[in-house]
Amino acid sequence: EPLSSKDVEEAGFKPLRKTFSEGGNKVQYSGAKPGSFKFKDPLADFYRYIDYREEIYIQRLKEAVAIKSVSAWPDHRPEIMKMIDWCKNWIDKLGGKSELYANPLVSQKLEDGSEIPLPPILLGSFGNDPSKKTVCVYGHLDVQPALLSDGWDTEPFVLTEIDGKLFGRGSTDDKGPALSWLWMVEAFNELKMDLPVNIKIIYEGMEEYGSEGMFEAVNDLAKQGKFLDDVDFFCISDNYWLGKNKPCLTYGLRGMAYFEVGVECSKQDLHSGVYGGTVHEAMTDLVRLMGSLVDTDGKILVDGVMKDVAPVTEEEEKMYETIDFDPAEYAKECGVATIGKGELLHDNKKDILMARWRYPTLSLHGIEGAFSDPGAKTVIPRKVMGKFSLRLVPDQNPKQIAEVVTAHLEKEFEKLNSPNKMWVKAHHGAKAWLSSTDHPNYEAAKKAVETVFGQSPDMTREGGSIPIATWLEDATQMNVLLLPVGACDDMAHSQNEKFNKKNMMNAIKVLGVYLHEIAKIKGPKPSDCKCEPLSMEDLMIPGAFVRAFR
Repeated sequence: EPLSSKDVEEAGFKPLRKTFSEGGNKVQYSGAKPGSFKFKDPLADFYRYIDYREEIYIQRLKEAVAIKSVSAWPDHRPEIMKMIDWCKNWIDKLGGKSELYANPLVSQKLEDGSEIPLPPILLGSFGNDPSKKTVCVYGHLDVQPALLSDGWDTEPFVLTEIDGKLFGRGSTDDKGPALSWLWMVEAFNELKMDLPVNIKIIYEGMEEYGSEGMFEAVNDLAKQGKFLDDVDFFCISDNYWLGKNKPCLTYGLRGMAYFEVGVECSKQDLHSGVYGGTVHEAMTDLVRLMGSLVDTDGKILVDGVMKDVAPVTEEEEKMYETIDFDPAEYAKECGVATIGKGELLHDNKKDILMARWRYPTLSLHGIEGAFSDPGAKTVIPRKVMGKFSLRLVPDQNPKQIAEVVTAHLEKEFEKLNSPNKMWVKAHHGAKAWLSSTDHPNYEAAKKAVETVFGQSPDMTREGGSIPIATWLEDATQMNVLLLPVGACDDMAHSQNEKFNKKNMMNAIKVLGVYLHEIAKIKGPKPSDCKCEPLSMEDLMIPGAFVRAFR
């Protein structure tokens, strides 16, 4: 039942400000007699409503996780559509407006030459009050592949609760956080509280496979009069806290350059007992090539990669001193502490964080075409493809990185004197992204975190890549905020991905408070103050500069 301010007053409910339970700002009985406690807070109903509906949120997340919306599995494309429709129905049910925006690239070409349709992009909106500011939320509804045989302790597509943790593929990346926005809107609706801002939603279904079509979609939707044109602030919850308990806001992301290097030695797989020692094996060449990219200390061996990396400033170095981070705990979280010597590449906080955030890295991911099933198979594979990627930092250009990586591999292959066929393929790439922690969007989020968690957030950068942050900012000129709600040990993309119940509940709360803080920002709507790009010809016309402002 919806709760009124009178209900809260008579029951003696109030939001906690000094005492916290599990890091969250919950509500409790004050001990006052009914009617004697004269304290009103518009957020008290909001907190109480959310706490009462914990099991409902879990069941809804269970429904979403059960939909196997794996974008890397072409035969599961209908599941992505099912997930998009599921979310669209919720937007409609909650009184919002929704539409399916056709993917500009239309179809995806598979390795065998066939094509399958790309899923549409889900657009939603709640409110259209021109006097209010507009916040646009981005999220994705697709997930990474997952099989029980990969090493999961539970069925990956069956949400399973163990000790307050909700295990399941997509629970934290990104279905749980994305759906939190909808449950926040529902709470406002049920409590008959007006949304303090207009909300727009843009959810895609191909993020885990390169966000095909999103760049084109964002640039189209940002045109004058279209969906993103009146957005004042963007918010994304698709990354994670630095630790398990202390919240953070993220102002920087590394970019990405993903590659495939392949070697082919025959038109068919060969028996190693019959043909071994007589042919130039593709696997041998590939292992040598991949080993030439990075050494065992993590140093990138490709000439030209570090050329555009900015030097570390004294001010930047000081920033790392105050961040809450424990290297020993980090070693445990990433599973290194109990393996071999239990050592990381670096032994101190600053070097570990710099390696994660502000320096490029190169990682080897796997080999396609090689035998990898249990048991033994004495085969010489005819063709193998090694997969690897670089995480990029500001000022690095994916195109330039592709050029130097390709040149390096061609040079190394030439050294092998192999007659085999070799090729390098650059897949998706994205530039790094860096924002300002002093922007009003970040100030609003800081206040929201302080209200809900009772502590100021760390300001962090992130080693991962979220290309949409750069695309949205470049296309609209509006600020993008990364507001993570998951913990560092949520194991996104890995086995046993999970979303803590307390994080799920506090996510809904902090998003609601964040919107209240956005509504308090004074001044005109940022989207009304855009400066339209002018060409050199435009600048020659008297008065053109003034007309650029609309």
